[in-house]
Amino acid sequence: MPLIEAELRRLARNYMRREDSTHTLQTTALVNELYLKLVDQRKAKWQNRAHFYAVAAQLMRRILIDHARRNIRNKRGGGAHDIPLDDVAIVSQEKSRELVALDEALTRLAEIDPMKCKIVELRHFGGLSVKETAEVLKIAEITVMRHWGLAKTWLRREVRGT
Repeated sequence: MPLIEAELRRLARNYMRREDSTHTLQTTALVNELYLKLVDQRKAKWQNRAHFYAVAAQLMRRILIDHARRNIRNKRGGGAHDIPLDDVAIVSQEKSRELVALDEALTRLAEIDPMKCKIVELRHFGGLSVKETAEVLKIAEITVMRHWGLAKTWLRREVRGT
């Protein structure tokens, strides 16, 4: 774990940079939660470094989405004593809704074009470069850039509802 902690913190900072300024989930808390999820990955066969970080990025996305959903539920009067990360991390309701809307749009995109969805996860959520994304997916860098541009446009339209 010490060998990869710095890179996981960089990924977590990329995620947290996109969050609302009132979001108090700290990078360390996100990395710790990620570690707990990675420990459960006993059957995982890591192909290479990029594959590991791609999985880590996807797990970070799930952690933040789950947190946002809990926050929205709690804002509507649900959930009473659920205290794992939430006692340290409070997300604004508006940002939570945006994150959930993005997740729903990504789910729809995955049904239409799984490759574009995977590229968004790796680039946006994982903070991977075009080159790293191309390496993980075993496609050309120009293909990554083309899909990335189209996916961003499609997601923007879906999330805004236009």
